[in-house]
Amino acid sequence: MDDLAGFLRTRRSRVEPASVGIPTERYRRVEGLRREEIAHLSGVSVDYYVRLEQGRATQPSEQVLDALARVLGLDETEREHLHRLARQRRRGRKTPGTQVRPELLRVLGLVTGAPALIMNHRMDVLAGNHLAELLYGRPLQGMNTARHIFLEETELYAGWEQCTLDVVGHLRLAAGKYPDDPRLASLVGELAMGSERFRRLWARADVRARAHGRKTYRHPLVGLLELHQENFSLPSESGMELLVLSAPPGSPAEDGLRLLASFAAAERFDTEQS
Repeated sequence: MDDLAGFLRTRRSRVEPASVGIPTERYRRVEGLRREEIAHLSGVSVDYYVRLEQGRATQPSEQVLDALARVLGLDETEREHLHRLARQRRRGRKTPGTQVRPELLRVLGLVTGAPALIMNHRMDVLAGNHLAELLYGRPLQGMNTARHIFLEETELYAGWEQCTLDVVGHLRLAAGKYPDDPRLASLVGELAMGSERFRRLWARADVRARAHGRKTYRHPLVGLLELHQENFSLPSESGMELLVLSAPPGSPAEDGLRLLASFAAAERFDTEQS
């Protein structure tokens, strides 16, 4: 799904020659740096770098990877991804399970004033509270948020374009961590077949690790909800995250969540009375 050679090629094409002290030529034929330029700047032979981009060189040293990351101007997330891709051939990584511990489900049940859910590396929703179901307008069982964003409910996401960037960046990171996960490969194939935007973004090979940020929904019942998303990694549950979507105190979004919560309370009352 993801490989060191492809990642190097996409990163090289984005480096402006002037940013590394190379004068820009008027009729430069390549986008970004030439292979021989990045080899020289990284302190490796041209032949070795060519073999890296062709997937014929294995196990580059940590020093070589750090030099490439410096020349390519990689951020911390991209640097870690580069090292991870280089290690793929050295050892495999077991695909994590999807079983959520009862203790985590109890913690999830304590979150009552905000939508909250537990998601794995494929962005499958493994569990969620009732407020999250009301936010997404559907049962969470069997929901995949990447599929939901690209193929099912694009109108729900007011910041749809930003959401798609985050999703593809997340899945790229997951592909680097779990390259042998067949269900992740199947999901990527499904999204590529069903969405032109996904195909274009996937080809860029961008990686993103978003731990928090604004998430805006256009909910059919309560209108615009500008929420803040916090992602809490669950270290003992490899690949899993707890996501909580909160509203600033006194904001229209807080009123909207209260209204959604009242719907949930009304549903419970009707169920108890029937």
